[in-house]
Amino acid sequence: MNRIIAGTIKARQLVDPNRYGRSDRSAMGRWFWEIDRVLLLLIAVLIGIGLIAVAAASPAVAERYSGGTVHLNSLHYFYRQLLWIAISLPVMILISMMSRERARRLSLLGAVICMVALVFVPIIGPEVNGAKRWIGFGFAQFQPSEFLKPFFVVALAWLLSLRETDKSLPVFAISGLLTGLIAVMLMRQPDFGSTIIFGSVWVALLALGGVKLRTLGILAGGAVVAVILAYLFYSVATTRINAFLFGEGDTFQVDNALRTLTAGGLFGMGPGGGTRKFGLPEPHTDYIFSVIGEEFGLIACLAIALLYLAIVVRVLVKLLDEENLFAILAGAGLVIEFGLQALINMAVNVQLAPSKGMTLPFISYGGSSMLALSIGMGLLLAFTRRNPYLARSPYVVKWSGDCLPD
Repeated sequence: MNRIIAGTIKARQLVDPNRYGRSDRSAMGRWFWEIDRVLLLLIAVLIGIGLIAVAAASPAVAERYSGGTVHLNSLHYFYRQLLWIAISLPVMILISMMSRERARRLSLLGAVICMVALVFVPIIGPEVNGAKRWIGFGFAQFQPSEFLKPFFVVALAWLLSLRETDKSLPVFAISGLLTGLIAVMLMRQPDFGSTIIFGSVWVALLALGGVKLRTLGILAGGAVVAVILAYLFYSVATTRINAFLFGEGDTFQVDNALRTLTAGGLFGMGPGGGTRKFGLPEPHTDYIFSVIGEEFGLIACLAIALLYLAIVVRVLVKLLDEENLFAILAGAGLVIEFGLQALINMAVNVQLAPSKGMTLPFISYGGSSMLALSIGMGLLLAFTRRNPYLARSPYVVKWSGDCLPD
């Protein structure tokens, strides 16, 4: 019995939060030793690549929007991206330092605020390229759907995790109604790409949450029917699908994007050497992947795709040791949403998917996009934080039952 008591005292000393970071007792010291530093490094690499890519695309955008009394510096968008990163990174770090409970509360509040804002977007939002996705005025404009993505994923994870304590709760039906409501509001903008992401993440979390295979099969069939109905009765979907499948309508953007992406061959034309980027409509946002292909080559594009894959795999593998259902659903949902957005953007650039108007995470230019992605990654880092001593201490394992007397 004395050995049991001694082991318990030793275990408490090892997992004492004041001992995180070896001798560093500060909040930052504890954060540094608990955070997934590999995941943080991968995100930092992506942001660095994004800065290089925006610098390469910036001259083409500046030339397009210069005219009359307006003359933009060739690196105008690069400097603005630096500003957005300087704002977004501290936000990501602060959120990643939150406890899971605080991160959950922040997400629930954020989801409510963003859904309310989403209602007003078609009413008071300015029209840009035939769509109303923004709200606000001047520099203060933001895209509610971008911020809703990470908040809604966490809120959805919390809702589905409630079934673990009470099987009678109709969480599947409620989550479906909420997702459907968001889809309707997004289609009004219109934003078909984000609608697909919200729906896909919902189905993925249902699968992880333990829904029956029969239900998943019904949902898969319903998704096919929904796409067919959208094609028949939703003009935006009709135009995009016809352009993708049959080459009908204006296919200039996607055709030019593919030609730009392959123009540099395997190793690219070198920084600043691309010329086709000047003919792209949105080289710094939707089609920045094509700019990377022209200036840095297909090898660089492949490396970026593998980097996104590494982030997704890293998180999913880390969640295999997680026991909290809410943390599993939240972490998986956030990284699936992140990976889907990257996949869709790259697929559009190589003509494997219809044009969606979706940015490449952490690489495309954009204030709302960068800030929303930083919030999402901050939440993901918060949900994957671990006390390294809990997993390594043999005393903690023994206390789980092995050291109890016969």
